[in-house]
Amino acid sequence: MSGETSFRRIGSCHCGSVKFAVRLVDDLDRPRRCTCSFCRMRGAVTVSARLDDLEILKGQDALTLYAFNTGTAKHYFCSRCGIYTHHQRRSNPEEYGVNTACLEGVSPFDFEAVPVTDGINHPSDGNSSGIVGVLKYECD
Repeated sequence: MSGETSFRRIGSCHCGSVKFAVRLVDDLDRPRRCTCSFCRMRGAVTVSARLDDLEILKGQDALTLYAFNTGTAKHYFCSRCGIYTHHQRRSNPEEYGVNTACLEGVSPFDFEAVPVTDGINHPSDGNSSGIVGVLKYECD
């Protein structure tokens, strides 16, 4: 893993078959969700890491890959428990989106507000997508 970023975290899938170490670009400061058909169904809050900054420590053989449409985005899941751990972004193929729920000590409900990007009108298709809303979690 490169030393350019300083926020190293450990993550894993639900069953523990897949374990990874990751250095996040902005730690947890820039979470996001997306409106594309896949992300809508998946519902994960993600943060960013450079490709060289994610290392599978255990369970490479348990990871399965799902790609659709252009095949640029590559979504990785544990083949045993089904949990999405990370994906290579279509918007920036030099980055991974990392599922915050897989990171030790982090919950997607920890974020007060999560920007939602327009994945339906994707910039890779010549559209000028941006933030289309904010997802908020409030508890009583």
